[in-house]
Amino acid sequence: MATVILVRHGRTTANASGVLAGRAAGVALDDVGRSQARRTAERLAVVPLVGVVTSPLERCRQTARAVTDLQTGSATTLADRGITECDYGDWQGRALGELAKEALWSVVQSQPSAAVFPGGESMAAMQARAVAAIRRHDARFEAEHGPGAVWAAVSHGDVIKSVIADALGMHLDLFQRISVGPASVSIIRYGTARPDVVATNTDSGDLSWLRAPAPAADAPVGGGAGHPEPTADGPAPR
Repeated sequence: MATVILVRHGRTTANASGVLAGRAAGVALDDVGRSQARRTAERLAVVPLVGVVTSPLERCRQTARAVTDLQTGSATTLADRGITECDYGDWQGRALGELAKEALWSVVQSQPSAAVFPGGESMAAMQARAVAAIRRHDARFEAEHGPGAVWAAVSHGDVIKSVIADALGMHLDLFQRISVGPASVSIIRYGTARPDVVATNTDSGDLSWLRAPAPAADAPVGGGAGHPEPTADGPAPR
């Protein structure tokens, strides 16, 4: 089975100032965000990616460029609106402190499946189109490159949280229990029996073990031996 690495964009000027950027143009990584993106790119440099799919928004494009700049192979890069930011409608561009006073805020926190942003989309619609896009690209990369294919999707916090929730079999109303920090890495494998959520919200650690073949689709009873220990030449053989 293929492996998808979900990467959130680095910190932006809007993140730092407490503004809900949404799909607004001109929202770029700040100095901290660029440093975060470089660090994530360095982590992923040891993993030969077959492709990088990014949200069309600039902050994700910047993060994706940082990743591809350190890849030694010829990973294809493309933008897909299916993994773009949620359409927050009239909430876009407003301060989070101000939005927290709105009645809808408590719905977003406790029952996001019922949340529909005025003039925008619902959180349920966001999850549906993001999950569909991730699964579609995952199947394509596996068909083109084989079950050992590893690819990256660069997207946004709520989008990635909703994809992880789906893979975990969690109701969307529970997805606020998941944290996805700026430039963090989460890893999912979509097996024939079930998705395997390998990691969530990591911002450090060696990833060279992803170069080893993916394990069998069946879950190991008792927990298994884990991924191979890295060596100077990459992961140790299984």
